[in-house]
Amino acid sequence: MKPDADGDGCTTPDEHLMRAGYALDGDDSCIADARRHAATFLDRASAEQHLPVSARAKDLTALVVSELVTNTRKYAPGPVLLELRITARAVEVTVWDSDPTMPAARAADPNRVGQHGLEIVKAVAEDFAVQRAPVGKRITALIPLADGPGRDF
Repeated sequence: MKPDADGDGCTTPDEHLMRAGYALDGDDSCIADARRHAATFLDRASAEQHLPVSARAKDLTALVVSELVTNTRKYAPGPVLLELRITARAVEVTVWDSDPTMPAARAADPNRVGQHGLEIVKAVAEDFAVQRAPVGKRITALIPLADGPGRDF
């Protein structure tokens, strides 16, 4: 039996219930592959863990996966790793690439076409972090599973 934070035998809301990792080739099909992996992962979490995954959570997860993998595909040569983890309340999307350059959201510019991916991810994610890795970096976004007050993206 796993130890738990409150001693009642139940998992804590932030304990990872499932985890899956995917190596993506970095070719043109990797963005669609990443979205498919995310959709399958959320379907499994719903079926196996009986988690209430809202349609909004599925859509936002697909959006975040698309934006992060697209950025990696455009700016970091080589392989891409996608890791998905889920707790009772949120899905955590992490994308790793080999480029050590830390990304930054650009200042708002209504005349700029494109290059809004990071801004979008930061706007829809409950939490967002970029961490240097021994090689490259990891970008992580947290998406709530349930709809609720204050989630009006």
